Amino acid sequence: MGVDACRTGWVAVALDQEGRFAGADTAEALSELLRRVPDAAVVAVDMPLGLLERGWREADALATAMVAPHRSRVFSVPPREVWEADGYDAANEVCRRVVEKGLSRQSWGLAVKLREANACRDGGDHRLYEVHPEVSFAALGEGRPVPWSKKGWNGQAVRRRLLGDQGIVLPDDLGPAGRVPPDDVLDAAAAAWSARRIALRVARSLPDPPQTTETGLPVAIWY
Repeated sequence: MGVDACRTGWVAVALDQEGRFAGADTAEALSELLRRVPDAAVVAVDMPLGLLERGWREADALATAMVAPHRSRVFSVPPREVWEADGYDAANEVCRRVVEKGLSRQSWGLAVKLREANACRDGGDHRLYEVHPEVSFAALGEGRPVPWSKKGWNGQAVRRRLLGDQGIVLPDDLGPAGRVPPDDVLDAAAAAWSARRIALRVARSLPDPPQTTETGLPVAIWY
């Protein structure tokens, strides 16, 4: 299963054992989605998993290089202390102190869902793996990132074709999940493609081998 954050919570795309589209779902909480799929072998989520105690994550620098020249599609994740701050102003101050660089408001906008996803994995659901859809789409494109934004027609058409070439054919009617913006659905589907590769043990990680948190959990982007 692949999961992406959206305005109303989270959207998921599931694949069957042959890698074909098996359904889409939404939930306000990630933990709720996880409870609905107890038999899912891997759940790949488009959210940073694994916060370092100091310094920047290698995964983000490597992912940025992989989607170049579209470097703005990846943001660098500062250490754990930043995300534990109470509000943007405090987080920005901590970020400047610990890594000598400010935190954008756009990055801080992920704080709630980032904490939620890490709490699920830290709490013992080790089916969770971090992915980045643009890295997955670059891999689907034989190393070439999609040149068009996922918000526009060209970008969505290319991404849907790349998924279809892998047997992931998204139906026109997704039911309730169809109310989610199309770019979020496409991201969840790309995450599902990576999830299947992880389950089959053919996925690659950035970095390889992954960094680890102080508790030994991997810090890497998989595709």
